[in-house]
Amino acid sequence: MTFRPGPPPPAPPHRGNAAAAAPLTDGEWHRMHPLTPLLKGGIFLIVILGYVLNSLRDQLVEFFIPGGGPQDDGDPVRYVYEHGVVGWVLLGVAVLLLVLLALFTLSWRMHEFRVTGEIVEVRSGVLFRTNRKARLDRIQGINISRPLIPRIFGTAKLEIAQAGNDANVQLAYLGVKAADDLRQRILVLASGAKDDERQHDPARASNGVLQDRVDEIFSPELDPAAVRATRIVKVHPGRLIASMLLSGTTVFILAAVAAMIVSVALTGEYGILFGLFPAVIGAGGYYVRKFSRSLQYTIAETRDGIRIGFGLVSTSNETLPPGRIHAVSVAQPLLWRPFGWWDVRINRATNAGNGASNNQQVSSIVLPVGTARDVREVLDIILPGLVGTAVAGPAASQEQLREGSAEAVDVVDDSLTTTGDHGGFVHSPRRGAWLRPFAFRRNGYRFVPGAVLLRLGAVWRSLVIVPLPRVQSVKVSQGPLERALRLASVHVQTVQGPVSASIGALDARDAQQLWSDTSSRAVEAAAADTSHRWREREARLAPVAPAAAPEWSPERRVDAVDREQSSPARAPGGAEPVRPTGTVPPGSPWGDTPPPGAAR
Repeated sequence: MTFRPGPPPPAPPHRGNAAAAAPLTDGEWHRMHPLTPLLKGGIFLIVILGYVLNSLRDQLVEFFIPGGGPQDDGDPVRYVYEHGVVGWVLLGVAVLLLVLLALFTLSWRMHEFRVTGEIVEVRSGVLFRTNRKARLDRIQGINISRPLIPRIFGTAKLEIAQAGNDANVQLAYLGVKAADDLRQRILVLASGAKDDERQHDPARASNGVLQDRVDEIFSPELDPAAVRATRIVKVHPGRLIASMLLSGTTVFILAAVAAMIVSVALTGEYGILFGLFPAVIGAGGYYVRKFSRSLQYTIAETRDGIRIGFGLVSTSNETLPPGRIHAVSVAQPLLWRPFGWWDVRINRATNAGNGASNNQQVSSIVLPVGTARDVREVLDIILPGLVGTAVAGPAASQEQLREGSAEAVDVVDDSLTTTGDHGGFVHSPRRGAWLRPFAFRRNGYRFVPGAVLLRLGAVWRSLVIVPLPRVQSVKVSQGPLERALRLASVHVQTVQGPVSASIGALDARDAQQLWSDTSSRAVEAAAADTSHRWREREARLAPVAPAAAPEWSPERRVDAVDREQSSPARAPGGAEPVRPTGTVPPGSPWGDTPPPGAAR
């Protein structure tokens, strides 16, 4: 037996700097922005500073107004001053600040990340080490949030949403340009694209550090040219304010105020009004926070997926890759009906858990409020990536995907306010009025290419779209009353979220037919779905330039060697080639089936 030494050990990892927009997907370990210790530990230092200033309050009042305030015998600052230990206290404070600074710096040095062709890996911790990995083919979205203080310093927090509870991976903090660059490169790797076109873009011109910082702070949340947006939907601020006032929260607050006023009028006790002020302050804060977070709300279609952004003081924007939406709901509350307003919500396979994400709003709400025209534009952005592949096939172009989803968009647009069998819906029979007295004629379902539609509600209208490739299972249930009325309920199960794809009071035979058709169509759609690698289609459709090389050259020799090394190995005896695990033979009917473990 001949001994052959193994390959040489890999070179030690190189530490990069994430403060500048650089290729951070080189597989090497990189650190966060140098200001991360200040941004993370600044809250603790502000609390200490607030305590010191509060303790100095009496001394400050006495300094400006001698004898103008009462003296507190238990004041720690006065005690230190009268006992002559000011120097020792200041020395202790300085030592404490140095220790905190050293701990924050050590934590920053031990917090690193790297991006390879398969995973995003983050490791952190000094005494207790943690290591988190996010697979690129399981990414559900990438969010960049810019709170006010980090925004002033030109930094941002990047969060990679993963399927599962508390599975998100956070990179806090990166430079703004570095965060945008890293998100785009991660999405390119996850999409299956062969080349990153942004690497050929011209370098960003600099107007000086101060001017660049001012431009970043006051720049719009969405730059269509920078993200290559082809469609953009914006939410009108006036409509947003009106929709908040015409919400269930407002009705509850008004009902509580009316109950208090009636109670005072009947009992003559005015003490109950004191409990009204905290409620008013809390409600005011709720509306202000919701309004400020929903300002500049935009939905844009980009090559990397659906980009949703919002915020005025603190901004946040997230890119949802195609195929990561499992259900869509178009709903209309009762108070919005005179104005013809709707909202659009989605189900996603992600749950930050434990309050780890500050982006819960964008996780479920795609359109906070909009007209029927806005809803159609949003569906034109969402549905091609969800139902287009199942209709036009995995090798279809973007225009063919849009044409394949056009029928689904038209049906949804025409069915928002219809009832009965209009639009081809199978609705509840007349005996369903015992369970759905107002909505039995509107309650129904139908299929469109690549999706199943559920039309629900008469008072609170809604229309649920479930892409067939995203269906997890289908359940038919029948309670005692439904059994007596020969009715049944069907639940098209997807990932957990605000959208419930459940319909009841159907005729038992119609429910069984819905169960059977959904199950069979979902299997076919899943086999043709390639949305988890959404830009591999572009690579396949890209024209290949004819080779013009001479008969023999070193380059052709290298290509031949590469092809020989990449070809499948022959089995002993010259039998059929032994293919690697996960591949399929050419011409197989399963050739378009996604590889095992691909996210749906």
